[in-house]
Amino acid sequence: MPRSNFDWTQPFCAVALAGLAGGMGWGIRGQYGHETGAMIAGMFVASVLVLGFAPQWRWANAARAIAMATVAMGVGGSETYAQSIGLTQDANLIGNEPAWRWGLIGLAIKGGVWIGFCGLFLGMGLGGIRYRPREALVGVAVLLGLYWIGAQWLNEPFDPKHQILPRIYFSADWRWLPEVSLKPRREAWAGLWLALMGAWLWAGWWRGDGLARRLALWGVVGGAIGFPLGQTLQSYHAWHPDRFQNGIWAWLDPHMNWWNWMESTFGTVMGAALGLGVWFHRARIRETQMTEPEVAHRGRFAFLPRLLLTVHLLLLVVSEFGSVRGISGLYDHGLILLWLPMILVLWDPRCAVAVMLPITLIPIAGKTFEQLVNREHFVPVWFGMLGYLILPILSVGILSQRLASPTRLGGTAAKPTAWALLGLSGWIWWLNFEFFHRPWPWAAWTYRTPNMLYFTVALVAMAGLARSRLCARAVTPNSE
Repeated sequence: MPRSNFDWTQPFCAVALAGLAGGMGWGIRGQYGHETGAMIAGMFVASVLVLGFAPQWRWANAARAIAMATVAMGVGGSETYAQSIGLTQDANLIGNEPAWRWGLIGLAIKGGVWIGFCGLFLGMGLGGIRYRPREALVGVAVLLGLYWIGAQWLNEPFDPKHQILPRIYFSADWRWLPEVSLKPRREAWAGLWLALMGAWLWAGWWRGDGLARRLALWGVVGGAIGFPLGQTLQSYHAWHPDRFQNGIWAWLDPHMNWWNWMESTFGTVMGAALGLGVWFHRARIRETQMTEPEVAHRGRFAFLPRLLLTVHLLLLVVSEFGSVRGISGLYDHGLILLWLPMILVLWDPRCAVAVMLPITLIPIAGKTFEQLVNREHFVPVWFGMLGYLILPILSVGILSQRLASPTRLGGTAAKPTAWALLGLSGWIWWLNFEFFHRPWPWAAWTYRTPNMLYFTVALVAMAGLARSRLCARAVTPNSE
């Protein structure tokens, strides 16, 4: 293994660095939306753990593992959770302890399944079992069927017009606010849980993937603890504002974005849990034996993976920024978003590199432009085009092309993973910095400054890890 300034034989590195990566990724996710925003955290955490525990792998195999975790982190974005948070802190529910407890239970259930998917697929990428594209083709279709069964079983009936809601329901409910006009949202947690359990049984038991089986549970624990813990902090502030009027809080509280700190806390805990899980089970990390490690696909249909990847990107862009009703509805579902990328990631490692870099960046760049140029008019159009779209997408696209070359794919993972993490995290930090209206720490503090400082600390930590791998001596790839 390449030398590093970080001691990965101790759990501190895995917990601290994966926690910071998750805290930054999930905290930034809050500005950009559910599925595509969550992919940021998946890429950051998985890249940190590959740099820590599998830097000697072939880059083709490492890219697959990172990309699998990246797209899987988006699955839970189909859930609704804002009204569950509301049960714990809405003004007309302050003091209602049963509603507070019920809201936190709902967040634990939703957070657990969200990160459970990422843990499962991260384990599938690191566990040495070779998964094939046709398994993803059939498997995700089965998961969609399980999702429908679970949703029909526990997330129905749903008829807000007649005040008919599911028996187990964690959003705005008339049993807590009988005299208030509510707009309940359809929940999906039961469908996702049944899909996750089906995938867990298939990968963990049918395919014998012990690491996937274990990391899924670590993901569930991280999500089930992290989400309610972050909201406990935010709800404490909502319930006891008087306790933040003295001492340092009297100065700091006006600058605190408690919602974003809830998200950053959730991300930190879930990232730390995944890191600790990987550390505990590091002896189970195995590189997948590949017959074509250098590239990818050859022959008559060599163009097909990239063609399908382009189709996925177009559908993603249309669903995020267009108004084509059928596409927007279809691509607003986490399992649908998982389907085509997972097939392509397992088919062609070049697609894996594209998924973890430009496919993850483009929705974030587009949303930054949409918010700061079209809605807020924060910057001129030319600056937004150059700084939010052209430079980030072009540079990450070039990086992706270089890292997807046959020479790179057949070499060790340490340096390509480091460059990928540096490239994406740097641009994501910049886009969020602009989204926060440039909260320089030496300027007058806003409610976004403390979060941006935390993201900066996380960025520096990830950059330090990446630099340590870039400066380490080269090794030859594993060949099991």
